[in-house]
Amino acid sequence: MLDHYRINVSDIVIGEPLPWDVYDESKRLLLSKGHVIATERQFDELAKRGLFIDGSAADRSRDRKCEDHSAKQAHPSALRIINLAHKRLERLLFNLTNETDTQEKVLDIARSIAQAIDINPDISLGCVLLNQQAHNYTIRHCLDTAVLTAIVARGMQKDPDETLVMMAAALTMNIGMLRQHDELQARSEPLSERELESIRQHPQQAANILMQCGINDPAWLSYVLLHHENEDGSGYPLGKSVGEIGTNAKIVSLADRYCAAVSNRRYRKPLLPQSAMRDVFLGAGKPSDPTLAAYFIREIGSYPPGTFVRLQNGEIGVVTRKGKTVTTPVVHALIGPRGAPLAFPIQRDTGKDLFAIKETLGGEQAVLRFSLQQLWGEEAAL
Repeated sequence: MLDHYRINVSDIVIGEPLPWDVYDESKRLLLSKGHVIATERQFDELAKRGLFIDGSAADRSRDRKCEDHSAKQAHPSALRIINLAHKRLERLLFNLTNETDTQEKVLDIARSIAQAIDINPDISLGCVLLNQQAHNYTIRHCLDTAVLTAIVARGMQKDPDETLVMMAAALTMNIGMLRQHDELQARSEPLSERELESIRQHPQQAANILMQCGINDPAWLSYVLLHHENEDGSGYPLGKSVGEIGTNAKIVSLADRYCAAVSNRRYRKPLLPQSAMRDVFLGAGKPSDPTLAAYFIREIGSYPPGTFVRLQNGEIGVVTRKGKTVTTPVVHALIGPRGAPLAFPIQRDTGKDLFAIKETLGGEQAVLRFSLQQLWGEEAAL
């Protein structure tokens, strides 16, 4: 190695392959190019031993970063921002008790999600259905809920700062059972009474943890505490009822339920979007807040971006944006009427009889292979 160039910890991304060989200060090889650092512990151990690469690799890396940075500046990607927000949120929440300035860090992640929505709300909403395999359920669910919360709050013309606090509450609502969440999702047998009690108390536990971390915004804490309360008094942990749950808390709660319903779980298949909407607002046959239901339907639609559909002409495609009505979205067809993949996505207006939506499909029925960039272009680039 002719040269010895130190890199920063920020140059390494957990979960992504190393772009170069990494050496310690004595020029001993630590990790080879392509190795994936999977955990925070591995990352910390590597940082202690020193991070060096050879000079030629450093030059190529700098050139590539300049090119990538220029491209990303020219074409900001909502998908890229959302994926980065997930990594930031995961690292923050799992290390929350060791962090400083927690409130501002969470708000900054919420701002980045708001930026993704500004770039393209359809991509941001589409990620709820189409980006599920990219991240683990626990953190992704909180981020999805924040996206949905923001979109509905914007549709209601909520104050931007008020909306940001609602998003922050969605991002932190499950820290009371963060480490147990994935484990409980994997269970096939009934939960014990102790586990059920832990679930019932996690909103209160989350609010307590946030206060310990210096978060003192009463609205934020209230939304977290109330995100599992129901208007009929059947919720938890406080059993609140009509008149005791504010509109903003209900938005976070309903967004949470909808995102959970459309997510794939180890113990059940996801509900189709229309079924999820019915389940959220007409659960047990009892209507819930008709005003909020109208806003959710208007902003999300009967066929939200990311929904797989079969058209009247037999084509199968993916909803990519709203249409003239909530039942006539724009669809990009990916499979032709005879079942053969199309050479490229073809945009269809489902307001026309030939391309009207015949049925909604689950992901396992659609059997489609595509990237989000194929549907939305550079704004959905990785």
